[in-house]
Amino acid sequence: MNSTTSTTTPPPSLASGSGLTLHERLSYYKPTELRADLSHLTEGDKQALVKLADVSDLLNAAYYQQIWSGATQLRANLEADAKLTNDTTAIERFTLFELFRGPWDRSFDNEPFIHSVGAKPKSANVYPESMTKEEFGEWAKGLSAEEQKQAHGFYHVIKRRRPQSGDEGKLELVSYASEYREHLVPAARLMREAADLVSDASFARFLRLRGDAFESNRYLDSELAWLGISHESALEAAVGPYETYEDELFSAKAFFESLVHVRDFEGTRMLDKFTASLELVESHLPIPDRYRNRDLVPPPIVVVNQVYNGGDTAVPMTAAYNLPNDEEAIEKGGSKLTLIKNVQQGKVQSVLRPIAELVLAAEDLEYVTFDAFFTHVLLHEVAHSNGPHRVVPGGETVRSRLQELHSAFEEAKADIAGLFAAQLLIDQGVVADISARQFYTTYLVSAFRSVRFGLTEAHGLGQAMQLSYILEKGGFMYDEVAERFSVDLETIPKVVSELTRDIMLIQGDGDKQRALEFRDKFGLLGEPVKKALERMKHVPIDIKPIWVDVDELRKKL
Repeated sequence: MNSTTSTTTPPPSLASGSGLTLHERLSYYKPTELRADLSHLTEGDKQALVKLADVSDLLNAAYYQQIWSGATQLRANLEADAKLTNDTTAIERFTLFELFRGPWDRSFDNEPFIHSVGAKPKSANVYPESMTKEEFGEWAKGLSAEEQKQAHGFYHVIKRRRPQSGDEGKLELVSYASEYREHLVPAARLMREAADLVSDASFARFLRLRGDAFESNRYLDSELAWLGISHESALEAAVGPYETYEDELFSAKAFFESLVHVRDFEGTRMLDKFTASLELVESHLPIPDRYRNRDLVPPPIVVVNQVYNGGDTAVPMTAAYNLPNDEEAIEKGGSKLTLIKNVQQGKVQSVLRPIAELVLAAEDLEYVTFDAFFTHVLLHEVAHSNGPHRVVPGGETVRSRLQELHSAFEEAKADIAGLFAAQLLIDQGVVADISARQFYTTYLVSAFRSVRFGLTEAHGLGQAMQLSYILEKGGFMYDEVAERFSVDLETIPKVVSELTRDIMLIQGDGDKQRALEFRDKFGLLGEPVKKALERMKHVPIDIKPIWVDVDELRKKL
């Protein structure tokens, strides 16, 4: 890929795939004010929010350095053009770059919207773009056990040596602490300053330890501290290297992000009942006993409203997350599920309801509800803990065996196992205020929402595989005359169970060849789905956040 180094940005390009203009791309993301109730925060908490927003901006810079070797310079050029020229096209170009966190449109198969920018590199900038998987494998064999762990782990970049003493071009390990020092050192200082301001001691402890981790490159203690944040803390934040979606070679390297929240205490109390359902769901999964997860730790659940983000937070916006991803941290401390209520409300109002009107018969519209959407997102995140995480037998992680396919299959697993859990919890009387028809119908509409993210994105591909499978097996039906979709309430429970089984067995066997065959068969969109997507081309794909609260706090403080 060619890096952009000129002082002015090139003209926009109509991508060969979609032919969309910059304005049309931007119109797919509806500007939405995301607010939270700050009335219960101390003055120190409010000051800390501003500092954490500043940390988010620094992690933005670190992320751009991670995602592509040319991203930092291109971003600077785009920003300068937008500010200096005040030209509408220049402003739209920079706005899109910030929205997508790079020059590729994630909802249109990562096609570039900047002229002269090539394909998105699978290596991102955490491996040399010229490195092959085979070269990496041969190099890693010669490393010590600890170095091999780092090479395959979350927190080290793989680079080529610069010319020196005859070893130029050879691969080497570089810690994140060293590679991104320019951004992480000031971020660590701000984290410690925020820790001195917040009202909750457990949250302060996390902030200090995560600041230390930015400089030491040792993240385990801060991951465990994050899991130990008190339910009484008014603030919540996930700050650091977490997700591996952008590593399309091995799905191994974590990318920096920051999600800053205010707790919704009432919402959290309402969902406490689900923490006890994890083992119930595991015991009923349609898989042989040897594939069951025997080490389940019911995750604490917190409901929050988001006030700022940065780094690996491109649209479509995250509606919930289950962290940490580090298997060692999970084994020592379990995981924590965070649901972002104001983001989900924005998605339902701006995206889900307009889609429902285009794909469902009129009599089914009443079964698309926020409660069904919100609860399935919760169950999706809980279901990440269900099923095999290591290959049976053998003990290798599923991630290491499925590699670049891992993320899509993990998202598909969580989606369909969450739907399986919804039916089970209705049958068991745990869920009494949402009907099975509401769950299935809302899930059907949400499937169209997710596939619009693009089939190169893990959630989009994962959802495409589910939608195609369920349509083929008759769980969803299509009326060719009315061009509308519906749920077969008699068939859908059996199909959901079978799909849950099929995906979990691929994961538990660590069978990449079966995963490839499954993706090739079901990871495509049939003509009825394509026609429906064409009808909804003017419906927003997602929301574009407007951070009102932090903007107001910055003006006051």
